[in-house]
Amino acid sequence: MSVFSQKHKSGFELTMLKGMRYVRGLSGVVTAGSGDREADIRLLREKLDSADAVVIGAGAGLSTAAGFTYGGERFRRYFYDFSERFGINDMYSGGFYPFPDDNIRWAWWARNIYYNRYVGAPEPVYDDLLALVKDKDYFAVTTNVDHQFQKAGFEKERLFYTQGDYGLFQSASGRDKKTWDNEEWVMEAMAAQRFVKDENGVFQPPKDRLISMILPDRLIPVCPGSKEPAAMNLRVDDTFAEDEGWHAASDRYAAFLSGHEKGKTLFLEIGVGSNTPMIIKYPFWAMTAENPDAFYACLNFGEAACPAQIKDRAVCVGGDCGRAIKALLAAA
Repeated sequence: MSVFSQKHKSGFELTMLKGMRYVRGLSGVVTAGSGDREADIRLLREKLDSADAVVIGAGAGLSTAAGFTYGGERFRRYFYDFSERFGINDMYSGGFYPFPDDNIRWAWWARNIYYNRYVGAPEPVYDDLLALVKDKDYFAVTTNVDHQFQKAGFEKERLFYTQGDYGLFQSASGRDKKTWDNEEWVMEAMAAQRFVKDENGVFQPPKDRLISMILPDRLIPVCPGSKEPAAMNLRVDDTFAEDEGWHAASDRYAAFLSGHEKGKTLFLEIGVGSNTPMIIKYPFWAMTAENPDAFYACLNFGEAACPAQIKDRAVCVGGDCGRAIKALLAAA
């Protein structure tokens, strides 16, 4: 019986269950590249062209390749005041900082959301990826929360954001399992911090660099129904709200996988690290192992590897994911 027929579990749970069962019997992983990057790209392009279906699994490395870096110059450009006052050095760690009050905490999140959700990617990596698969039967599952797949034009019905969305709020308790859009709030909160829009309509610090890191009380978000405190719709603990949209996407993902348990399916893993391998990496390995006509590809900067059991039906391409995707386009 297919694991995806177990109706008492979500598609998300079922894929993880499949992956975890598989890795229990692994004896190690190997690099499955030939050592010739151009040859590996040509092989992957051939597998892409001949595939009946493509399952994309995307992690943080894909967004990093698209220019969504959380530290360095990009951080200093928009968060210099937080860096000076609190010693924060990147957007990720700042999300866990114990700010002294909600007025400052939500000013931080307004900026974090805006620059990582409502501003387009600096590099066209997502656009290039769509160009690769737009004529294929595809589905994309991602742990990224920056919404860049939809901004690039991927069909919403072919996407599953497993870990949440920067563009959604939920109640802090997560009890009601509902979310709501935060775009209007974000725009108002950015203006309240004295950011001004440039000629392209993108908020920038003013010329005098005098921005505020304190939101007025009226902009502290609360749940529209219960009026309890709001929170980001991000999977950081068991309060994460898996709303109706989340479950619908999970079911579509499971249905897609169930429909392609046989045939030439390409599992294209991009930029998935070792923090949460059970969500994408392990299930992709397991589903490739189960289907003798499937092929696994891993594009990763520094962590491109696969199990020895599937190395004859796999290719691992190291280096920048964006460059690999451009090379695949050029190899057509």
